[in-house]
Amino acid sequence: MRKIILNLAVTLDGFIEGSNGEYDWCFTDQDYGMKQFFEEVDTVIYGRKSYELVTSMEGGLDQFPKMKNYVFSKTLQTAPPEATLVSIDPKTFVASIRNEPGKDIWLFGGAELAAAFLEQGLVDVFWLSVHPILLGSGKLLFPQGNGRTQLELIECKAYDSGLVSLKYQRKQ
Repeated sequence: MRKIILNLAVTLDGFIEGSNGEYDWCFTDQDYGMKQFFEEVDTVIYGRKSYELVTSMEGGLDQFPKMKNYVFSKTLQTAPPEATLVSIDPKTFVASIRNEPGKDIWLFGGAELAAAFLEQGLVDVFWLSVHPILLGSGKLLFPQGNGRTQLELIECKAYDSGLVSLKYQRKQ
């Protein structure tokens, strides 16, 4: 069965973006394990805002290997040409694709979509790239109210830059 992997950058104080939506604090000086990660996934799940952010960046979706793209949105009426629009609830959607043939599935975000997946117990692996910075405000990765989730550390790697890559899986 394919796993849902939440893989994203987070500050030491738990933010995934600054108070103005900025992500200029994310390290881009080296690979940080992403090349290997891209070999393990073939599908990406985005929230609308995250998808629009990625496609507006230099390189757009071309900065990632070719994958199947799903965009969750309550406001889009039509899907972008390189993606499939999803308007059903996450649990129903994940049930429809989890057993399809393929590699694991990357839950790219954003915070609202990640919160919905967490609330419904759909995230199997949490791969967090913890950046050595305190923003003090912004959008939290884990908003209050999702309840307790027991995790097991499966990998930890520290880099010379101070970034620490933590990989946890949901305890069964």
